[in-house]
Amino acid sequence: MSMEKKDSLLLLVKSLSKSEKRQFKLYAGRLGVNSQKNFMTLFTLLEKMEIIDESIILKKTNIKKQQLSNAKAHLYKQILISLRLNPSHHSIKIQIREQLDFATILYNKGLHKQSLKLLEKAKNMALQNSENNLAFEIVELEKVIESQYITRSLSTRADDLTSQAKLFSKKSNMLSKLSNLSLQLYSMMLKKGYVRDDKDFENVKKYFEDNLPKFEIENLGLKERLFLYKAFLWYNYLTQDFVSCYRYAQKWVDLFHENPKLKETNPIFYLKGTDYLLETLFLIQHSNKFRTVLDSFKSELENNDFQMNDNTNKLSFLIYYQNRINQFFLEGQFTKGLDFIPEVLEELKLYSKKFDEHHNMVFYYKIASLYFGAGENESCIFYLEKIIKNKDLKMREDLLCFSRILNLVAHYEAGLDEDMDYLIKSTYRFLIKMDDMHIVQKEIISFLKNLGNVYPQEIKNEFIKLHDVLVPYENHPYEKRSFMYLDIISWLESKIQNRSVESIIQEKAALKMK
Repeated sequence: MSMEKKDSLLLLVKSLSKSEKRQFKLYAGRLGVNSQKNFMTLFTLLEKMEIIDESIILKKTNIKKQQLSNAKAHLYKQILISLRLNPSHHSIKIQIREQLDFATILYNKGLHKQSLKLLEKAKNMALQNSENNLAFEIVELEKVIESQYITRSLSTRADDLTSQAKLFSKKSNMLSKLSNLSLQLYSMMLKKGYVRDDKDFENVKKYFEDNLPKFEIENLGLKERLFLYKAFLWYNYLTQDFVSCYRYAQKWVDLFHENPKLKETNPIFYLKGTDYLLETLFLIQHSNKFRTVLDSFKSELENNDFQMNDNTNKLSFLIYYQNRINQFFLEGQFTKGLDFIPEVLEELKLYSKKFDEHHNMVFYYKIASLYFGAGENESCIFYLEKIIKNKDLKMREDLLCFSRILNLVAHYEAGLDEDMDYLIKSTYRFLIKMDDMHIVQKEIISFLKNLGNVYPQEIKNEFIKLHDVLVPYENHPYEKRSFMYLDIISWLESKIQNRSVESIIQEKAALKMK
């Protein structure tokens, strides 16, 4: 069952660590009588449940059916209050907002000087951590206090606040434009995928150029630079310029290495940058640099070099394990990679409920590809079927499409050709429905469809013909993405040379590392 279909309160309860549960019980029982309250009884029941069972709740508590919704909402709020009080969740943003909240309370009580003192402290914290939006919010409250009350501040106070407000407003506006552009490009990637032809390319290019604000890099703060690099990265992803993707992913990560404080306050952004850096290195097949970055990342995890919480733990798992599998692909070490699969599956059990279906299916596709590369085609098919039969997978049509293509090839390799005609027709219909019929895919399907009519002694020639047809598309601006998901060229070469796919890819990997 996907996370979206589960009860939000149950998900929150299940996400709590032992120490967070203990703190909540202490928090809830702070007045003594609260331990017997309905929401506390409800909490105890939910700790033991995997799905919400209203009949058990109604039976074991004093909550009536018409009260259940309110009781759940009350418990949800109390858990959030408890978590906010937990020191482990006191990020810089929360600390700044806490000071702003305190200052607002003091202002409402008429203690204006005390309020301004806290606001100055909060503003300095915001500036030190590149939180310009919060700094702008703080200045706006300072202006309200100064404009309504005689505080005997410095005579230049009004000018200072006005200048600060203009500066922070300008920075916030720039940050907003860059983050909007980055988000829209990411949305385009999810909805439409890579550009498919010159028309697509021109549309994306025009959108990017029309919405990229004018800037001077030396005038941008850390956050603005971060979103600038994100926007360029997604633009180059869409246009399949993976070398430029690598450059901007490196700039993104360098920003954190040059400003360690940023890594401490924004660990998620750092992790995402590292993920994109590794992904682009994989796409451009830069195995030496890939290994260096992955080893460095592993050391950071072991040394706890950044704040670890549920979000960072989950993301770190995705980054390390997916890219460790990618390393086996880069080096052609498929058989060796099979020894890693049990560890991946064991870890995935711990995290799978915290992911959406897409992330789980990506792991299955990578595992299936490892089995295919190692020549264990029936195991490959087993994991591909988990993707093909998944009805909850709504995004990443490329994953769905290439799972079916690889499924066809694996069935052929395994000698399971009794259902080949049906698989070919269903795959063809699926690709048409998804509007994802590229030249490479059409050629592969046509090839497999016609194999049944080829005499055994002529099969090798057919492999050679398909190889000659597909090789020019390896570096085609709009077709090359097909080879990211399935190294069909190496498979064809293995059939032509009567060698294993693994040995072919290992040979290519060795040449790239020289």
